[in-house]
Amino acid sequence: MIQLNPLTLKKLRRFRSIKRGYWSFIILVSLYVFSLAGELFVNKRALIVSYDNELFFPTYGKQYSGKQFGLGYEYEVDYRELQKRFEEKESRNWILMPLIPYDPYEMDYRDASSTGFSSPSLKRSHFCGTDKTERDILARLLYGFRIAMTFAIGYLVLTYLIAITIGSLMGYLGGKIDMLGLRFVEIWANVPFLYMVIILVSVMPGWWGVGWQVSSLLIIMVLFSWTGMTYYIRASVYREKSRDYISAAKVIGASPLRIILKHLLPNVISTLVTFAPFTIAAAISSITALDFLGYGLPPPTPSWGELLKQGVSNLRTAPWIVIYTVASLVLTLTLVTFIGEAVREAFDPKKFSTYE
Repeated sequence: MIQLNPLTLKKLRRFRSIKRGYWSFIILVSLYVFSLAGELFVNKRALIVSYDNELFFPTYGKQYSGKQFGLGYEYEVDYRELQKRFEEKESRNWILMPLIPYDPYEMDYRDASSTGFSSPSLKRSHFCGTDKTERDILARLLYGFRIAMTFAIGYLVLTYLIAITIGSLMGYLGGKIDMLGLRFVEIWANVPFLYMVIILVSVMPGWWGVGWQVSSLLIIMVLFSWTGMTYYIRASVYREKSRDYISAAKVIGASPLRIILKHLLPNVISTLVTFAPFTIAAAISSITALDFLGYGLPPPTPSWGELLKQGVSNLRTAPWIVIYTVASLVLTLTLVTFIGEAVREAFDPKKFSTYE
């Protein structure tokens, strides 16, 4: 069990007292949890199918063909069509569909205009309209939010892991290791981040699956983004190692690893926590920008950047794409910014200090 010291608990209580940041954190976490369960609300598969007194659960279960429900074809059943047939026949069979009966990849041409777009429609359950290929905008926004947040969290964890490891060793060991480490970090930090990402993404094999391409993009971005945090960790550890409690730990025989993990890192946690929300915001902005430029997530992966690019290209024909995408992006980044401001105020070293 991780035991937080009383001053850290006091800082957390201070964060909770800052209502704007605290409720922004609750809202953002709630939206992310909602997106993780998105198949229950936005999905072309039915939640429950009652057919011949037997219950089926297609959402997280196996795929069922049309023949299994008397539709006469072998491919996966169209549950909206099946629901309509049940209603027309007034049978005892019934279907429970999600609130939005579309997935982010499905093309629905039933009410398409000559340009290929469909405006927001309550009748068709396209609450935010469709894009040029008649894919539901709200479905792609929800799944794009889930991908962006998961990507940002992975980016945060990996960036912090590298920065904490290298920065702690440089700050604690000092001497030649610190000098050589600083020269390496300075050289690596001057590598042009955007150009390297574009070059490496453009040469990735097209036959890689979506999972591999997304993971590769995450690793590439992390490799060129950890240097900034390393400076802060190194400076914090370098300052803390001169304290009397570190000298006492050395006298009683504590190993360097134990000193770093048990004594130094808990006392530089304010640096780590303060930058976390802004790292999340930077990751979301970066992945959206790369998608907008065409060097981000592979198509047809739901992406805010891809939606933004499509909306800008068809601003007069389908303005709702830009409106809903920008609104989602602004809302998310605003919540993250409010959280960051509250964290910074709560962990302000001028208000709290670990050791005097």
